[in-house]
Amino acid sequence: MTIHKISSKLLNFEDIDSLTRNNYTLELSDEAVAKINKCRTYLNQKMAESDDPIYGINTGFGALHDVRISREDLSQLQENLVMSHACGIGDEVPQEIVKLMILLKVHALSYGHSGVQLTTVQRLIDFYNHDVVPVVYQLGSLGASGDLAPLAHMSLPLIGMGEVYFKGEKMASTEMIKKMGWQPITLRSKEGLALLNGTQFMSAYGIYLCLRVFRLSRLSDIIGALSLDAFDGRIEPFHDLIQQIRHHRGQIKTASRIRNIIAGSELINRQKKHVQDPYSFRCIPQVHGASKDSIDYVSYVFRMEINAVTDNPTIFPDEDLIISAGNFHGQPLALALDNLCIAMAELANISERRTFQLLDGKRDLPHFLVANPGLNSGFMIPQYTAASIVNQNKQLCTPASVDTIESSQGQEDHVSMGANAATKAYRVLENLERVLAIELFNAAQALEFRRPAKSSPYIEDFVAKYREVVKFIENDKVMYNEITASVKFLRTIEFELPGEDVKKFAL
Repeated sequence: MTIHKISSKLLNFEDIDSLTRNNYTLELSDEAVAKINKCRTYLNQKMAESDDPIYGINTGFGALHDVRISREDLSQLQENLVMSHACGIGDEVPQEIVKLMILLKVHALSYGHSGVQLTTVQRLIDFYNHDVVPVVYQLGSLGASGDLAPLAHMSLPLIGMGEVYFKGEKMASTEMIKKMGWQPITLRSKEGLALLNGTQFMSAYGIYLCLRVFRLSRLSDIIGALSLDAFDGRIEPFHDLIQQIRHHRGQIKTASRIRNIIAGSELINRQKKHVQDPYSFRCIPQVHGASKDSIDYVSYVFRMEINAVTDNPTIFPDEDLIISAGNFHGQPLALALDNLCIAMAELANISERRTFQLLDGKRDLPHFLVANPGLNSGFMIPQYTAASIVNQNKQLCTPASVDTIESSQGQEDHVSMGANAATKAYRVLENLERVLAIELFNAAQALEFRRPAKSSPYIEDFVAKYREVVKFIENDKVMYNEITASVKFLRTIEFELPGEDVKKFAL
């Protein structure tokens, strides 16, 4: 059993990928235990020594912040908070993202600024280690006072409420607790707020999306290079001098990668009849590169966020301060997620355009990439599917972050809507993967019409692996199975990039 110690060490993408892939168990470090206990002890003493109002600890919440709560009701106040805020609805959040929410919440609480009991944090760790996954719903968070509704659903099982997935079965939390021989947690002052305030819903989505889009960005370059060669494209637009005089890092990186991927190709080096290629080929460095630069910004935002304290109020025992502020506001994440939507959608847009060009009967390729067009419709309709998908992406790229709707009787008068940005970004990512799969399906087919000439050794090896799961299409057949198999191939293929000591968690 491999253990990950929760400590002040910053989490990064490598850590999270390793945790999720290799079935690590979590354990609090001595440092984290000491910080959690120190903060809780300080809060207990503060409450015993003073009757001063402290938001959310001995007062109501939101617009009810001026309502004082008696000492004997402080525990009930926190339990009521969790119950009343569990108002999520819609589709369930994927279980792998809920587990990320738990991990990120534990990490945030371990900094010792939240005032939670050690037993509460330990129970969240128990959930993670025993694969107890609370049922959380996608709709309900405004992304401002933290992700209140989804984090309430994540927290309900702590107090013996709500539902969970346990050993692959969906059940009431009471049943799971009985099976595990546990007792529900009795929340103490501040704990409900510590659990519900925070950005772990948006952050979990963001980290999940980054981990997948790093891979899809690299695959976009590989598939784009394959399409370029199958289209009989020109290599000159990828010359390093062109990129260097514009300076953008993503553009320089993309052009270098395409040159390496396509190096040694008979096709790219042969004499060309045409002077220029369409933009979807000629401008791959500029378009893919711009998306890389945006994704790099997004990954920076989420690296910062997952190592932050985002609940409220925030407790500073050493400074004898309890500060009510706004670290739970999701605006940095909302802007980043909307940016990510656009960056991913543009990778899909240009991919679909390359697919369209391959089908158009140009440069000695047959119409619709079949030997007998007319009798056979060939690859006509997969492009329709890609066009449908990129149209949906354009709708999903309408920014969520430009909207705000007043809530809590005006107390919460600006909200980020970052949670909606997160869930729609998830859909755009899935769509990008599908569009790239369709381009691969078409480009591999087009390459066969260039025989006996060959592409580069790298591309030929990549296509050979693809041909193990999707064969050349001779005549019309039901194609959705091939498209589904192409998606699966992109999701599972292990690959490295030539000429790069590329990190798995980079672009």
